[in-house]
Amino acid sequence: MAEFRGQLYRCLTRRADALFELTDALLCTDGPVKTLVGLSLAPEHRRGHGAMYDALNHGRIDVESLRRQLAGLPLPRAADGRLVLAVDVSPWLRPDGNCSPQRSFCHTYGRGKDEHRMIPSWPYSIVAALETGRTSWTALLDAVRLPPGADVTMITCAQIRQLVDRLTGAGQWQAGDPEILIVLDAGYEAPRIAWLLRDLPIEILGRMRSDRVLRRATPPRVYNPEGGRPAKHGGEFVFGDPATWNIEQAVTNTDTRLYSQVKTQAWDRLHPRLTRRAAWIDHDEALPIIAGTVIRLTVEHLPSRGEPKPVWLWWSNVDATTEDVDRCWQAFLRRFDIEHTFRLLKQTLGWTAPQLREPGAADRWTWLVLAAHTQLRLARPLAQDLRRPWERPMAPERLTPARVRRGFRNLRAASSSPARAPKPSHPGPGRPPGSRNRRPAARHDVGLILVTGQAHQRPVHHKKGTKPRRTG
Repeated sequence: MAEFRGQLYRCLTRRADALFELTDALLCTDGPVKTLVGLSLAPEHRRGHGAMYDALNHGRIDVESLRRQLAGLPLPRAADGRLVLAVDVSPWLRPDGNCSPQRSFCHTYGRGKDEHRMIPSWPYSIVAALETGRTSWTALLDAVRLPPGADVTMITCAQIRQLVDRLTGAGQWQAGDPEILIVLDAGYEAPRIAWLLRDLPIEILGRMRSDRVLRRATPPRVYNPEGGRPAKHGGEFVFGDPATWNIEQAVTNTDTRLYSQVKTQAWDRLHPRLTRRAAWIDHDEALPIIAGTVIRLTVEHLPSRGEPKPVWLWWSNVDATTEDVDRCWQAFLRRFDIEHTFRLLKQTLGWTAPQLREPGAADRWTWLVLAAHTQLRLARPLAQDLRRPWERPMAPERLTPARVRRGFRNLRAASSSPARAPKPSHPGPGRPPGSRNRRPAARHDVGLILVTGQAHQRPVHHKKGTKPRRTG
């Protein structure tokens, strides 16, 4: 941990002392972080609140160097020694940030049942390495803010490609090792990502909607005296129609603690039928056939006592065995650990608590939060259980990130801080009393850039004056 703290300080190339002390205050403050200015009152933050905001607004972080440092740390692995990475997008809600540029409308769930809302936010694509066993720990490796109108698939592919290169350069993956497993949720088009990253040593496992229709392998060509083009796709495989499923490639049954009986069914060599629309409109060559394995996961009951529904998964490899099927569905269930990490970042570490105006400052704060989470993970074997009187005792290997954070102040006191002592200074004069602000902040619209890069225009029937005014 001490080595990583020194590396983190070297990655802070401007306002390094203030940024480093802000990270220590984030780790040592008691309770959840509610406001950014409250961190300036922590003993670990020896500077004023003005220096803290100045560091976030005008500081500089060598993000590429920090990414390499994160990739070189010890990472959790699966039972077979394989790296399992989860990719997901989490929004930083900014509904009232009219002066904040580069906001996009992001989907969030409301308080009511089945309530969905689109709220202006800064979406971040985050990659984390997953652990095995009964734990909510993850190893955060990368974070990228998605600009308005961005192609999420292309940004995700570039993010995964750069991360795999860093992992290979750090010796985390070598030739002959098991391929890295990338786990995605239903918001990603798994077959397209598998096609774009087909030259990397990775496997793609993604969830699919329950209303999808895939095609079977191309049937053998049979001479037809009437002529005609040979079939390119096989019969339909309709997720919602069991009559189209036929015989499974593999079937497994597993007894679990939370879900009781878990049954999986796998069908081999299924692919989506692509058309020259949307993402494939600019594809010059013949449309590819992206074959994979479809896995249907059903459980006997849910821990929440809700109605269990089948989960459909698509794996980028073929000829799956029963061991491969069990490994895939178990890895997908581990993907929910990143949701616990998002909740920790937001509710405990206060990732989305600051009301920052500039997206650059939001990026700096995001990387400081990722660095703080990494220090908690490295301090995990050193921390003691400082539990509340009403909490149950936990073994050292079972401590949660929030409990490790309670004792981080004791661990910090045993290690030296590279940050230098602050120099005495006096606040500036500021704006004269009674004078008005002559430079008002600019207002920015939300998400008015489409994926194609073109500006969004209101439809004609939505513009004012295009409908007759109702008089009755």
